[in-house]
Amino acid sequence: MPQLDSPSKKTNAGFARQFALAMELPFLLAGGVFAGGLLGYFLDRWLHTKPYLMLLLGIAGFLVSIRDMLRRLQRDGSDKPSNTGH
Repeated sequence: MPQLDSPSKKTNAGFARQFALAMELPFLLAGGVFAGGLLGYFLDRWLHTKPYLMLLLGIAGFLVSIRDMLRRLQRDGSDKPSNTGH
């Protein structure tokens, strides 16, 4: 009966997790910019402030997406033991 925690299964699980994260991050970034810009666009049309709110909320969506991306990358990196010796 093979062991469940063999090194090849751990490697495959690590690769799958990294691949899933790599596929998710571009959509996270684009989604934040799109959602912020779209909300800003509709607020601009309603408040007659074109294009200021669209730009402002698009930039805010980008910054929030970057923050969330860094959090996810940091959380994924903390699962593995570090080789820094600290």
